[in-house]
Amino acid sequence: MENSRPLDALNKARNKRILIELKNGRQFVGTLVAFDIHINTVLDDAEERVDGEVKRQMGTVFIRGDAITIMSPQ
Repeated sequence: MENSRPLDALNKARNKRILIELKNGRQFVGTLVAFDIHINTVLDDAEERVDGEVKRQMGTVFIRGDAITIMSPQ
């Protein structure tokens, strides 16, 4: 079975646009550049969204894995 492990699925999303939602409800959409075993994540061309609307352009961002609740390909 392909993508049998969560990190395999995340690896397939590398260099693609993903949505990340944090425990505090904030959402970021950007290009997945890198991640580690703790799901600490680097996004490029990232934007913060509130209620689906772009709130601000962020550029490159680092997001701590322990703050993430959802990661989804766009």
